[in-house]
Amino acid sequence: MTNTTNGTNGTSCDDPDILHLQGGVTKQPFYNGEYPPLVPASGDVDEGITTRRGSALSKRLKEGTNCVFVEAVGLKDNYNASSIPIYQTATFKQLKSDEMGEYDYSRSGNPTRTAVEQHVAKLKAATRSFLVSSGMAALDTILRLLTPGSHIITGLDLYGGTNRLLTYYGTHANLIVHHVDTTDPQNVWNAVTPQTRMILLETPTNPLIHIADIPTISAEVKRRVPECLVVVDNTMMSPYLQKPLKLGADIVYHSGTKYLSGHHDLMAGVVGVGNEELAKKIYFLINATGTALSPFDSFLLLRGIKTLHIRMDRAQHNATVIANFLESHNLKVRYPGLPSHPQYALHKKLAKGGGAVLSFETGDLNKSRQVVEGVRIWGISVSFGCVNSLISMPCQMSHASIPAHIRAERNIPEDLIRLCVGIEDVDDLLEDLTLALKAAGVIKQDAS
Repeated sequence: MTNTTNGTNGTSCDDPDILHLQGGVTKQPFYNGEYPPLVPASGDVDEGITTRRGSALSKRLKEGTNCVFVEAVGLKDNYNASSIPIYQTATFKQLKSDEMGEYDYSRSGNPTRTAVEQHVAKLKAATRSFLVSSGMAALDTILRLLTPGSHIITGLDLYGGTNRLLTYYGTHANLIVHHVDTTDPQNVWNAVTPQTRMILLETPTNPLIHIADIPTISAEVKRRVPECLVVVDNTMMSPYLQKPLKLGADIVYHSGTKYLSGHHDLMAGVVGVGNEELAKKIYFLINATGTALSPFDSFLLLRGIKTLHIRMDRAQHNATVIANFLESHNLKVRYPGLPSHPQYALHKKLAKGGGAVLSFETGDLNKSRQVVEGVRIWGISVSFGCVNSLISMPCQMSHASIPAHIRAERNIPEDLIRLCVGIEDVDDLLEDLTLALKAAGVIKQDAS
């Protein structure tokens, strides 16, 4: 694994593995120009951008426009296709035997993937962005930045797959993982040691919907251990609602399978970084391990991203209505868009909205099962971020890989129900859920 203990944000371009890439499969290494330069990655397109007609945009583009407006800088397309072409090829022909062109092998670079990476970087406010085969592949790539003996501080409430991978690295790569309650920054700071090399945050967490104060945690950790990387899993919010790189994170990653794709017909992961030094490291690892996203899946991901803002707005509206409905029946609801959420004010500072995932308790495991199995429109499924609404019991499904005694230690209720709200008509979703709640005896039969 590659050392991250020296240089800017814990990286060093003196790594021999990185320098060796200059003699590798690409004529020009990534960090010396393999990919064309990005448009300004501020989250908004800067004022004064000149269009092909020579006029300048009068103001910054809104987030919704940024989702749709794709600028494939450097893409050579003789036919000016209105949609990014799919370069479904493994290799690229070269003009000379001793001089490689811009692309030679799709594991190392592909024009379709490059165009989508540029677009995602813009939305994330990232210096560079990379597409890989899944969200877990994204996290695995990030963890490979660390060396044996490095300390990681992360939360108690984690996605089951994240917990599983951290456990593996702890036993097989000697990474020391400390789990703390990240809702209180002091807990993070108390766990920091000179060996701490990564803070891994989920916010909101899954499924307890806890919030981590990214700016406060990052600022103090950087003061104490400047080489420590702050990494944020932003899957729950998407770059449309929250931009961790603007809040002090060094790396942000998503499961592109969720909101970015939006249709659960694609597996993808996305990594965004805040500086070129980290970009060099991440690119090397993706190229070396062969986890880059395929051209066709890159195309599908871009198609999904173009409707991200519409889907998120509708799903978030539906989630807010449903969360208020459940709370009106005195159920314990976890949703950061509710004023009753203990970290409502903090989340409002970090994100543009509460998102579309919430969880609630019935107080009885069997009743929760009856609710989950009694709905018709809501699909019983793991994952979230789809146009369709999904319902699940995390302790029996997405978090089942976490041992029961650890779930108990982390206060994850066995009866917890997670709702991943989609874009259907909210009245239909409410009616379906209400009937299941009544049939299970969670709310009274005569309740409205």
